[in-house]
Amino acid sequence: MRTKLSCMATIVGATALAVATMTILPTPAWAHEDRGIGDHEFVVGFGTEPAYSGFPNSVQMVISHHDGEPVNEIEGKLQAEVTLGETSETYEFEPNFVPGVFGEQGDYRAWFVPSRSGQYTFRVFGTMEGEKVDEEFTSGPDTFSDVVDTSAASFPVQDPSTGELAEKTDRENTRLEAQVATAQDDASSARTVGMIGIIVGAAGLILAGVALTRRRKN
Repeated sequence: MRTKLSCMATIVGATALAVATMTILPTPAWAHEDRGIGDHEFVVGFGTEPAYSGFPNSVQMVISHHDGEPVNEIEGKLQAEVTLGETSETYEFEPNFVPGVFGEQGDYRAWFVPSRSGQYTFRVFGTMEGEKVDEEFTSGPDTFSDVVDTSAASFPVQDPSTGELAEKTDRENTRLEAQVATAQDDASSARTVGMIGIIVGAAGLILAGVALTRRRKN
C-alpha cells in the first residue's frame, strides 16, 4: 500500500513539476499583428516566420468575429497589396483550410515569394459582410517579421542572395553606362577638335595660295 502511495506521489510530483516548468519557461510568441476592424478581428503577418528572401511565403490573414467565431467565406472580396519600398504587387487571398478536415478555420493566404530583404507592408482591402476594409500592416519588432536575407542563416557558406546579385548587376550596369557615356563625350569632343583643325588648316592653305598669287603678280 505504501509503495502504491509512494508511486502516486511521485507521479503527481513529476506532473506538478512539468506544469510549473512549462509555466516558467518562455514560449515563442505568434509574431502577427492583431487588430479589430468593424465587427471582425484580423490577425495578419507572414505565413512562415522568420521570413527569408527568395523562399515561398504568404500574407497570412486570420479573420473571426469578436466572439471568436471564424469567418469562413471571403472569396473574391478581400485582396492583399504587398509593398517593399516603392514597389508593390496585389495578390488574391485563398482559404488555407477545409472545415473539419485540415487547417485553422478563418485562415486565408495570399501566396508570393519575397525576393528582397527589408520591411514589408501588407494592405488588406475590399468589402466583407457589408463592411469596407482598407488597412495597412507593416512588419517590425512590434508586429511581425521583416524579411531576412538568407545569408544571415546560411551554412556553411554565406553566398550572396538573389537580391544582392541583382543589386550588384544594377550597379555594374550603371557604371558601364557611365563609362560608355564618358567615352562617347570624349569621342564627340575629339571629332569637334579634329573638324576645327581641318577648317583652320584649309583656311591656312587658302591664305597661303592668295599670298603666293599676289607675289607672282608683283
